[in-house]
Amino acid sequence: MRLLFFFTLKKIEFIRSVGNLSQVPKDNLPEIVLCGRSNVGKSSFINSLFNKKNVAKTSSTPGKTRTLNYYLVENKFYIVDLPGFGYAKVSKTERDSWQRLIENYLNSSRNIEYAFHFIDSRHSPTQLDILLNRLLRELEIPTVTILSKIDKPKQSQLAKTKKEIKEAFPELIENENLFYYSSITGKGKKEIVNIVTKLFLS
Repeated sequence: MRLLFFFTLKKIEFIRSVGNLSQVPKDNLPEIVLCGRSNVGKSSFINSLFNKKNVAKTSSTPGKTRTLNYYLVENKFYIVDLPGFGYAKVSKTERDSWQRLIENYLNSSRNIEYAFHFIDSRHSPTQLDILLNRLLRELEIPTVTILSKIDKPKQSQLAKTKKEIKEAFPELIENENLFYYSSITGKGKKEIVNIVTKLFLS
């Protein structure tokens, strides 16, 4: 079964970067949205999920993703990587532009089937994470929260973050809408692939 999971998520193709909603693909395929703070590990997540090295460009510099990046999976659905929020080393004008693009996309797209909200396991959820969670719930977008970079923190820090996550988002239930993920060790990969497979490839 595990080999089937990995096989079914083998094909992924970068389609385009979208800086204006007039540029979004017109084929109305369903979409999974990846969202979260800058440098939370979304690009590494894409690469690890598909056993690829460079399908999504990674960088140690936060704020590299500044557009909606569309990836076509198995010719059946899109993964849409949103710009990371909360990155301070750009102008306020540019940050506001990213925010408008994200909010307009979330409000206008009728193709979003799921959102994956990434939170860095080394840090407590921020007010921006809380606002994003609230927006996704208001828009009634089914959401999975992924605690990323699970291999990085010490066990004491990880336990603290898990506790804070559940306090901030009491609706979260482990292995239902809360998962732990490492792009290095592969922890959580089988569970995420299972979600995607059931949604679009079963």
